[in-house]
Amino acid sequence: MHPRKTELAHNVLQAHRAPLDLRQRRALILCDGKRSLAELTMLLGIDAPGLIAQLQHNGYLHIDQESSAPPATPTPATESKPAVERRRSMVAARIYVLDILALQRNPVAAHLHRQLQATREEADTLNVIGLALAQLPALTSEGYAQRVHARLLEVVPEVHLPALRGDVALPA
Repeated sequence: MHPRKTELAHNVLQAHRAPLDLRQRRALILCDGKRSLAELTMLLGIDAPGLIAQLQHNGYLHIDQESSAPPATPTPATESKPAVERRRSMVAARIYVLDILALQRNPVAAHLHRQLQATREEADTLNVIGLALAQLPALTSEGYAQRVHARLLEVVPEVHLPALRGDVALPA
């Protein structure tokens, strides 16, 4: 199964004022029709199938099924579970920033997107992510840039938090 965004999801992500929490927004951003449910689970955590099913039920996602198995549906037990501690990884941070930059449709964002795609070393990746965060307020609204920064601080490995908190000053 390869979840992909519906027109409703594209509109909600463009509006930046959707009735979605940050975890749902991240899931929508990552659901590009290329990532499988297994890959999304690696990026989002073990509760990803329930989250994806919920977004599909609400009309934000269409799931391309490779088999005739029905899509996973959230169960009351899944929905009432406390939030699972999210895994932090540079891969998740990198993918998140790549997707955010792709949404901007701006030459500066496109250049940063190519730079980030070309990085291989963790230090280079962190540097380009910092550059992207510094440029984001000029490309979009301050509030959106702050939300992206906050979300990124939730997924980047803790060892890199000081660099992203100190090197990138977003407007208050």
